[in-house]
Amino acid sequence: MLHSSRWVLAAAGALVSLPALAGDADLQAVRAEISQLKAAYEQRIAALEARLQTAEQQAASRPAAIAEPPPVSRAAAPASGFNPEVSLILQGQYKNMKDVAERGITGFVPAGGHDHDHGGIAGISKRGFSVDHTELVLAANIDPYWRGQAILAALDGEVEIEEAWVQSLAIGHGIGVKGGRWRSGIGYLNEQHPHAWDFADAPLMYQALFGEHGSYTQDGLQFKWLAPTPLFLEFGAELGRGANFPGSDRNKNGAGAGALFAHVGGDVGLANSWRAGLSYLKTRAREREAHFEDVGGLEAVGAFDGRSTTWVADFVWKWAPDGNPKYRNFKFQTEYFQRREKGSLSCSDDELAGNACDPLAAGDSVTSAYKTRQSGWYAQGVYQFTPNWRAGLRYEQLDSGSRNFGANAANLVVDSYRPKKTTAMADYSWSEFSRVRLQYARDQSMQGLTDHQWTLQYIMSLGAHGAHKF
Repeated sequence: MLHSSRWVLAAAGALVSLPALAGDADLQAVRAEISQLKAAYEQRIAALEARLQTAEQQAASRPAAIAEPPPVSRAAAPASGFNPEVSLILQGQYKNMKDVAERGITGFVPAGGHDHDHGGIAGISKRGFSVDHTELVLAANIDPYWRGQAILAALDGEVEIEEAWVQSLAIGHGIGVKGGRWRSGIGYLNEQHPHAWDFADAPLMYQALFGEHGSYTQDGLQFKWLAPTPLFLEFGAELGRGANFPGSDRNKNGAGAGALFAHVGGDVGLANSWRAGLSYLKTRAREREAHFEDVGGLEAVGAFDGRSTTWVADFVWKWAPDGNPKYRNFKFQTEYFQRREKGSLSCSDDELAGNACDPLAAGDSVTSAYKTRQSGWYAQGVYQFTPNWRAGLRYEQLDSGSRNFGANAANLVVDSYRPKKTTAMADYSWSEFSRVRLQYARDQSMQGLTDHQWTLQYIMSLGAHGAHKF
């Protein structure tokens, strides 16, 4: 037992110290007393060790005490906090091109209507120095279940809401829901903002389908599902107001437009990745105005009522050595579009020019069946050959296709044409936040005209900015 050796030594010392003349009786008495002391001491040690073991077992089975935080003064804490991710996109350019009255894309209805003040559609006809949209981006997680983002674009004293949406974070099972105003998930380029484009302008077909901004924006709901498969597989559906071209705002209950899309993709080794997609957009228009010329060259206004459907097929291939795009990478992308519209077209003489659409010259109009099928495509490649330098080439071609104006074919000029455009660019990036780009384009989008266009563009990003999509 513990410390028993001490008692043995003590007893031996006591025996040595006894007087030599002590008798045997005295020795027996001393030995008996030592034995009693030793027995009592060993019993007490055993009892203490038993108590210690019991205390250790109880401590192990009891949950650890949680230290209470120090009290916080409620007067010093705000009722709520707002700490969003904030970024500001500064973008501008200098553009040198021909001064063309009523610039557009021959054979296609102008997506922006008609601008009588400057003889063309704003933004498409602007030459010289100009500032593009300055975008202010605010984004943050609202709580563990929702995230929000708003993008405000300012240009020449006007501010518009480009995007303002909330998105689910915790539904699970690969399901995502987005509500508000957002860029539609159709196609490949449509979801990207201009500062993320590889060229200074959108492809011709995006401009023909959706207008000068080169994208289709929707107010409504978007649903996405990401399949739990090794291969990237995404499905989406959208319901929205359908107020933007090629539709129009009809101020009605329910949805004015709907879209479906599917994307599939994957990796090929370490260096290559790809994505392909198919999208469908359907919307309706009521009294959607566009500018035409009558058979005598006079101005006429056409109002379309009917449905518009658009199909988009897209494909993207990316290459980077060992999957690291920092030093070198190459991206190829292409999209094919087809738009079909069916309904009626009312041709009128709103400016009282005496055109063929007003046979009685009394403000009447001619209404007839209207049916079109048009298509277009583009293909582009961009090669980054150093961490700072990139170069790219894009070719695109459209087909005005079949256009059946019914009775109005005798009143309006119907051009059949295949617009083309070839674009080359080179850009330099000091970092992921600053870029300057020089671009040349041989534009043959208007019949009988070849326009050699030069663009010098800068794109600067201030503040937090999330990574761009694939």
